[in-house]
Amino acid sequence: MDILSIGELLIDMFPAEVGRSMTEVSAFRPKPGGAPANVAVAAARLGSQSGFIGKVGEDPFGRFLENVLKSEGVDTQGMCFDPEARTTLVFIAMPDVNTAEFIFYRNPGADMLLSPDELNTDLLQETACLHFGSLSLIHELIHSATLRAIEIARAAGAMISFDVNYRPALWSSPEAAYQRVMETIPLVDMLKVNETELVLLTASEELDTGTLSLLDHGPRVCVVTLGAKGSFYQNGQSSEFIPGFEVDTIDATGCGDAFIAGLLSKLVKGGGRLEDLTANRLRDAIRYANAVGALTALKQGVIPALPDAEQVDKFLRGQTST
Repeated sequence: MDILSIGELLIDMFPAEVGRSMTEVSAFRPKPGGAPANVAVAAARLGSQSGFIGKVGEDPFGRFLENVLKSEGVDTQGMCFDPEARTTLVFIAMPDVNTAEFIFYRNPGADMLLSPDELNTDLLQETACLHFGSLSLIHELIHSATLRAIEIARAAGAMISFDVNYRPALWSSPEAAYQRVMETIPLVDMLKVNETELVLLTASEELDTGTLSLLDHGPRVCVVTLGAKGSFYQNGQSSEFIPGFEVDTIDATGCGDAFIAGLLSKLVKGGGRLEDLTANRLRDAIRYANAVGALTALKQGVIPALPDAEQVDKFLRGQTST
């Protein structure tokens, strides 16, 4: 296994139109989603062997999501089905193409109820990389399950990847999010944040200063995504801004998930480890990830919009030739 994701798999209810707030949207269209699941599908489309660990409801939505992952070539042996809790729904509005509003319907959702004893330890011991996000840190039982999964994967030599993916409405306060995220950062190798999350965690808008302070807590590499502008990395020895690609954005939702899948796919290729990465390799991987994210913005919905390896390679060849 190249990349194994753990966390939420759910139904994204996308708005029928862009340019309206949540209460103004006329209708919603269901599409498969959930950040860790998005990463798993994106990685599979890019040619990586990927898998997913998480829980959904024993309901039509849950079985639909299982079938979506299977059809994309994602290993679903780590999926569990809850006979009582429902699969989570997330309603999304887009006041503009680069801004999204979210309302999560789960009380609790099945994704919150994955317990440590339900983990597929074989998958965790076989993967080269384990990826998760902060939604898995908010509630029990999934918080304990995620920490246990990290422990198992780290002991087996896996790279640990963490996308903060901060959703303010799901936390009791910014302080609670800060505390839980900061106590988790020492457990990871690759940390991915956006500009807002960098300020939340470091109180700094300065990329070099902020990322260096995060590296002091343990990660080997910190990557900051900057939307359409591009991305920045810091590994303690070198840092660099890698510009993004101009595209006609239709929907920026999930571009960060696509980005991290592109980045991890490149970093684990050939069994690469973070301690062996050169500045050139990081630069190339992040440029590739920027392209994956840009292409994802060309269609509405996340999983339906994710590009495959051939599309990304073709896009990058076109950029090189211009």
